[in-house]
Amino acid sequence: MNPRSDSQLAASYRRCERLTWRYGTTYYWGALLLPTQSRRHVHAVYALCRLADDVVDDMRGDVGQRRDGLAGFRTRFIADLAAGASDDPVLAAVVHTVRTCGIDPECFDRFFDAMAMDLDVATYDTWDDLLGYMEGSAAVIGEMMLPVLRPLDPAAFQPARSLGLAFQLTNFLRDVGEDLDRGRVYVPQEDLTRFGADPWQRRADPAWRALMRFEIERCRLLYAHADEGVAMLPPRSARCVSTARVLYSRILEQIERADSDVFARRARVPTWRKAALAARVMMTGPTSTKGRLDGTSSPAASEL
Repeated sequence: MNPRSDSQLAASYRRCERLTWRYGTTYYWGALLLPTQSRRHVHAVYALCRLADDVVDDMRGDVGQRRDGLAGFRTRFIADLAAGASDDPVLAAVVHTVRTCGIDPECFDRFFDAMAMDLDVATYDTWDDLLGYMEGSAAVIGEMMLPVLRPLDPAAFQPARSLGLAFQLTNFLRDVGEDLDRGRVYVPQEDLTRFGADPWQRRADPAWRALMRFEIERCRLLYAHADEGVAMLPPRSARCVSTARVLYSRILEQIERADSDVFARRARVPTWRKAALAARVMMTGPTSTKGRLDGTSSPAASEL
C-alpha cells in the first residue's frame, strides 16, 4: 500500500474534523484548546469511534448485515494499521494518529469487541455487567486519548478511564428514549428493579425520577475521580479535558431541570454555551472549571 501524500493526509484529517464538528461537538470545542497537531489527533480518534458506532446503529440493515459491516471495517482498519498507511479517506488520518502518538493497538481490540456486543446484547443485569461493556466502549477511549494529551504523570491513567466512563454514562442517561428505539436498555436491570422503574413506559414518574437521581450521582462520582487527573496534564491538555468535562456534566444538569424526563426531548447544551466556555477556559485556565462552572459538588472519588 502506498503511503498517502501530505495533501491526502491533510484532507483525511479535515474529514475527521468535520465528523467531530457534526456529531461530537463537545469533543470539538474541547479540542480547540489543544495545539493544532494534537487537535487533529482527537478528531481522528473520534472519527474512528463514530464510524464504527454508525455501522452498529444503522437500523436499515439486519443484524447479520451490521455484523458483517463491523467485521469488515475492523479488518480493514487492522490491516491498514499493520501496513502503516491507508487509502481510505478517514482511516488514513486514524492510522497516522495511532502510529504518530503511539496508541496501543490493543485498545482497538477492546473497542471493536464492545461494538460487537451491541449487536447481541440488549440489556445488562448489573452495574458490573454494564462496566464490562463500557470497558471497551468508554474507558478505553480515555486510554486512546492519553498519548494525545501527553500526561505528566502515569497516574493519570485511571482518571482518564473514569472520564470515558462518565461521558458514556451521561450519554446513556440522556439517550434512554433513543436506545429504546433500538431495542436496548443500558440502565442496569438491578437498578430498575430496585426503584420499580420501567423505561418502556416512557414516563418520568416518581420511580423513574428516583432511579435517575441514583444514576446521576453515580455519574458524578466518576467525574470526581476524573478530575484528579486534570492536574497531571500539561496546561493546554488540562484546558481541553476540563472544557469537555464541564460541558458533558452540564447535560446532567439539563436532565435535572427537566425533572428527569428524558423521553420528551433530548437534553442538550447549546452550541453558543460550548463556544463561550471554551473561550473562558482559554483565558482563565482549567482550575476554574473544576466543581464550580458545572454547578455540582461531587463526593470523594474514594466512594467509587
